[in-house]
Amino acid sequence: MSSGRCAACRYLRRRCTQDCILSPYFPSNNPQRFASVHRIYGASNVTKLLQRLPTHLRAEAADSLYFEAQCRLEDPVYGCVGLIFLLQQQIHSAESQLIKTQAEIAVMKSQTQLPQTQPFRAISGSNNLLLQQSDNDANLSFSNQVSSGFI
Repeated sequence: MSSGRCAACRYLRRRCTQDCILSPYFPSNNPQRFASVHRIYGASNVTKLLQRLPTHLRAEAADSLYFEAQCRLEDPVYGCVGLIFLLQQQIHSAESQLIKTQAEIAVMKSQTQLPQTQPFRAISGSNNLLLQQSDNDANLSFSNQVSSGFI
């Protein structure tokens, strides 16, 4: 324990004992840390929670309580859940953008590979198709003329 009272005992205006459970997690140089936690959870609840935990987990619990208290003070309705939801939306947006970018890359790769493999066949094949189509159109128009009695 540092000299003097911890932030919790100073805030609560009580004497800080040697075995104060709050002093390692709420040092006197950061009084706002305990004030935030106390405002949301209350000193008694925080003390009970820390006493029930094994010693090696208490520091993590105090950090978590502080983070959740800060989130609740900034956003009284959603607290840290609002932040989690925002992060999930950002992850979803990034995943969607990644999928779109991967699709664009696949399209570009297929476009660059196609002209290299058959540059002349594709063009001549499409010309043949156009010639066949125009022949079919001419045959249809000729047969229509014959059946109507013009020729």
